[in-house]
Amino acid sequence: MQLTVRDAARYLGVSEETLTRWVKRGELPAHSVNDQYRFNRVDLLEWAAQRKIPVSAEILEEPGARTAPPRLADAVRAGGVHRDIPGTDPESVLRAVVERIPLPPGTDRPFLLEMLLAREKLGSTALGNGIAIPHPRDPIVLRVERPSLSICFLARPARFAALDSKPVHTLCVLIAPTVRSHLSTLARLAAVLRDPAVPPLLEARAGRDQVLAAVERVEAELAERRARSLERSDGA
Repeated sequence: MQLTVRDAARYLGVSEETLTRWVKRGELPAHSVNDQYRFNRVDLLEWAAQRKIPVSAEILEEPGARTAPPRLADAVRAGGVHRDIPGTDPESVLRAVVERIPLPPGTDRPFLLEMLLAREKLGSTALGNGIAIPHPRDPIVLRVERPSLSICFLARPARFAALDSKPVHTLCVLIAPTVRSHLSTLARLAAVLRDPAVPPLLEARAGRDQVLAAVERVEAELAERRARSLERSDGA
């Protein structure tokens, strides 16, 4: 679903004038339909995550959906926490990551590597603070059954062309079966990474239990926000 200027501005919590100004400056990706700007949900969320811009909880919702999105903590349990990933640049690091992370039997790992590298060529997935979120641009082609998020601590920081120019020490590798689950998982990941307590945990290479506890805490807060939003919607 393509978003209008009004929708995108509401999700980002800014005025339509500010949003339009970002587009005209070439800062925010958009395309024109009948002389009106339209935005892709995934592109918008990735852009906001890279710039640490909070987004409305509404962006987690698929239009008409009433069920809760996949839990990020479950995705971390599926993807695991991995240490001492070798490599000196994005290609060598991602190659080592693809060899290490758990994937369903029969998954074409070389193809996944190609997809991750292709996404990096579109623009770095580094968010700043030494963290990057590599992911396939088109998640549905991988045919996985559920989202997974692999937390990968690098043996040595590597340059990923981050906006803050800091080398990356942690990769959060996201793999999802559908665009909808990709969007929901990415939104939750962005919210978790904005929490002040989480980046220091990752920089310190925290243990799996510590990482999961932080994720579950932030998710509980998101669930409360979602419940309040649904209550307001039902009461309208």
